[in-house]
Amino acid sequence: MTIVLIATALYLLSTGLLVHGLAAERASGSRSWLWPASAAVVLHASYHLLVAMRTSGGPDMHFFAALSLVALGMAALTTVVGARGRMAALGVLVFPMAALLLLAYHGYGHEPSRVLGWRLATHAWLALLAYATLSIAALLAIMLWLQERALRRRDFRPWLRALPPLNDLETLLFRTITVGFCLLTLTLVTGVLFVDDLLAQKLVHKTVLSVLSWLVFGTLMIGRRRHGWRGVKAVHWTLSAMVLLLLAFFGSQFVIELVFGHAR
Repeated sequence: MTIVLIATALYLLSTGLLVHGLAAERASGSRSWLWPASAAVVLHASYHLLVAMRTSGGPDMHFFAALSLVALGMAALTTVVGARGRMAALGVLVFPMAALLLLAYHGYGHEPSRVLGWRLATHAWLALLAYATLSIAALLAIMLWLQERALRRRDFRPWLRALPPLNDLETLLFRTITVGFCLLTLTLVTGVLFVDDLLAQKLVHKTVLSVLSWLVFGTLMIGRRRHGWRGVKAVHWTLSAMVLLLLAFFGSQFVIELVFGHAR
């Protein structure tokens, strides 16, 4: 519990420092948030490691555990990208979410998982990395939409100065989508290679929705390259693909585990 409380406090401290930087219109130059954020990420990861060491079976990847792991990945990516001077303001959204999901995971409790073996474990970890990366892309898409909307209305707020120029933000969005798309591709490939029976393991709906999401992301990337898709159109395609991906994993897992009470 101590690790969870300290990590939560550090996440919130980082958020407060970022908000203060935004209010002072200097978030892009300040790095005061970086150390507490880095420490929070390390503690967050350490908590999952401790749980894995003390829980029988494989790593805990049930509903709240998976959410917490995705949030951990998002917080780590935000910290790394923000440390390079780009998109530190993203932490205002990501860090409180990571703190909340870590608390939810701790409060819900830990359940033993079946031993996956290295093949299924590889598939599961690739899936979590893909979800984390593409979730960051979804947040970037929302920020891009808000920035475009504010600029069209000539509503110049302090938070706009914390964001990169519109073209840079769009470039960062598509780079993130490219990385996430590659991870999602590997996830689907390892799923085909390593999962023996989709029907028996109740994975048909997850597979179908994941493939649909992959197709939408792929169409967006082709449209970007061939037709120069950008702006609001890119935002809509990104968010549509992300909704499918969230339903594929967390929607189905929520129903199976929390509504019907079946462990995965």
